[in-house]
Amino acid sequence: MEAPAAPHNPADTRLTITSPEQMRELGRRLAKLLRAGDLVMLTGELGAGKTTLTRGLGEGLGVRGAVTSPTFVIARVHPSLGDGPPLVHVDAYRLSGGLDEMEDLDLDVSLPDSVIVVEWGEGKVEELADDRLRVVIHRAVGDTTDEVRHVTLTGLGRRWTEADLETLTA
Repeated sequence: MEAPAAPHNPADTRLTITSPEQMRELGRRLAKLLRAGDLVMLTGELGAGKTTLTRGLGEGLGVRGAVTSPTFVIARVHPSLGDGPPLVHVDAYRLSGGLDEMEDLDLDVSLPDSVIVVEWGEGKVEELADDRLRVVIHRAVGDTTDEVRHVTLTGLGRRWTEADLETLTA
């Protein structure tokens, strides 16, 4: 099944992922491009692979603790096991108040020193940073066992004009 047509941005990087392991590997490769202060927004249907991608990010960043969905705790901090930044993993699915509720998490305090990944953050966290990476994961919906995912990465702001997201397609 084709991914839903989205407006094409020339700065978009598009990938086709065919397994959960490939999604984790994408996360590990993406982690090499991330640094303290980066905000990554993940968008996709339930079961699209947002947490699997974040698990790969955690592996690539070398952080402590198993990366699991923080749906019920809203946010988890995974400290670095080395000299890299910690990973703050947020699930904004249950937050309906937008930035007001997000401000209660003090993400703006963590942002300069951490990599912050927000699942379901669209429309809720954009004001945290002008520079952010938007990752949209499309999957076939309905009664399907199809593992194919279409991933679109869009870097917004000066920080991401300098990053070469095309290296992720190699």
